[in-house]
Amino acid sequence: MSSDGTPEYVAINRLQRRYADIVTRRSWAELKEVFEPDCPITLDLRDQELAFTGGDEIAAFIAAAVVRFDFFVFAVLNTVVDHLDGPMGRASGRMYTCEHRHDPGADEFSQAFGLYRDDYHRSP
Repeated sequence: MSSDGTPEYVAINRLQRRYADIVTRRSWAELKEVFEPDCPITLDLRDQELAFTGGDEIAAFIAAAVVRFDFFVFAVLNTVVDHLDGPMGRASGRMYTCEHRHDPGADEFSQAFGLYRDDYHRSP
């Protein structure tokens, strides 16, 4: 990692925004490009916790959750990246999000806010 972490921060920020773009476009096959195949993913939905492995599993879950919306935008509101020292290029961070969506069945627009707590590592 560089001394001030700027290149790593930029790379992680690009990754976060690429994820948001993939979800907004509903390009589910592309999610496997931003997750390692064996990446553990845990969703805390407050009333339950769900576990997935890799981009394909989380893509199937998200696709089923947003299929009812005829308008859907996943927006990144803010990110914080904490750099950790180590040879593997590891970091952790938080990403605050907002989903803007329209349910044509109810003819209602809604928003959902979220917080991602992520661990990152640089692939060789």
